[in-house]
Amino acid sequence: MSRVRLQGVSQSYRGVKALDDVTVEVASQRLTVLCGPPAAGKSVLLRLLVGLEQPSEGRILIDDRDITDVPAAQRRIGYVPQSFALFPHVSVFDNIAYPLALQHVSRAEIALRVGQVAEILGINPLLSKRPSQLSGGEKQRAAIARGMLKNADLFLLDDPLVGLDFKLRESLMEDLKDMRAELGATFLYVTSDSLEALTMAEDLIVLDAGHVVEANPVAEVYHSPRHLRAAELVGFPRCNVLAGVLDAGGLCRTGIVDFPLSAPTNFVGEVAVVARPEQIAYRADGAPATVRLMENLGAECVVYFEAGGQTLVTSVPSPSVAHLDIDSPFPFVVRGEGLLVFDRASGALVGRG
Repeated sequence: MSRVRLQGVSQSYRGVKALDDVTVEVASQRLTVLCGPPAAGKSVLLRLLVGLEQPSEGRILIDDRDITDVPAAQRRIGYVPQSFALFPHVSVFDNIAYPLALQHVSRAEIALRVGQVAEILGINPLLSKRPSQLSGGEKQRAAIARGMLKNADLFLLDDPLVGLDFKLRESLMEDLKDMRAELGATFLYVTSDSLEALTMAEDLIVLDAGHVVEANPVAEVYHSPRHLRAAELVGFPRCNVLAGVLDAGGLCRTGIVDFPLSAPTNFVGEVAVVARPEQIAYRADGAPATVRLMENLGAECVVYFEAGGQTLVTSVPSPSVAHLDIDSPFPFVVRGEGLLVFDRASGALVGRG
């Protein structure tokens, strides 16, 4: 099954906590993405799971078995690191087969299993080559294949697609999702890339400054985040955060948009209002604003515009703004329905528009 639970896990280096009281669960037979900004503690958490380090505090359990002090070699965990780490003096086949050779698996079974994973990743023609004969993308596929070959039900992937071009990353993301389904295994995939996280995840864990700020199915994290940092860190283009005040009557005022909450709340005070780019529309009768930057993505265009002394971002159909340029007027409206309102001090969700 390989359900993973961290209970009150902390890790300190010279008195500084890289992870602080992390309690979270990775569901069995799901593709869970661990995302967060650089230095959030993602790689530290992976090292603890692999067994390269032991936590300063807390416990790590796999299927209710405490593995906190179990040596790395005795953990049934497959690991794909950021670096290729391929042996230059042997073939791609032998590189991939290395974990099974260490386990003294028969040559016949090794050949069968290497062939299977090579077929999934499309690298059968490369098996007789040396790493020096491969492109960067081919090396990455070989490294992923080796990590996937270990007899394990839990696989940890540490930002394995970093540095690859978009098309190759897109292809490998689909390969990895197919592989997880075919193996029936549990994948924990680590990335700092918000778009990659949204593309890959079934479940999403958002880590920030050593704390888990959100852990839920990916759609829930995007549409109904429970913490301001989760809203800020998950999404492309990034969300807009407006400073506002919520009064006793349930009316939220931001200076850009004023709106009532959809349900009563006892909270009164300073708030942060999150507007996803899709909640802002370009409309001729809208509030005045000025275009500052445009990024044409083909069917859609990401527009950064200035209004009320701050820069906002929206994503709109490209034909609707084809006539615009830098410094063009950009009249806009913000849909109050669905806007997320957070306590500015704690980051906790207060309500919705």
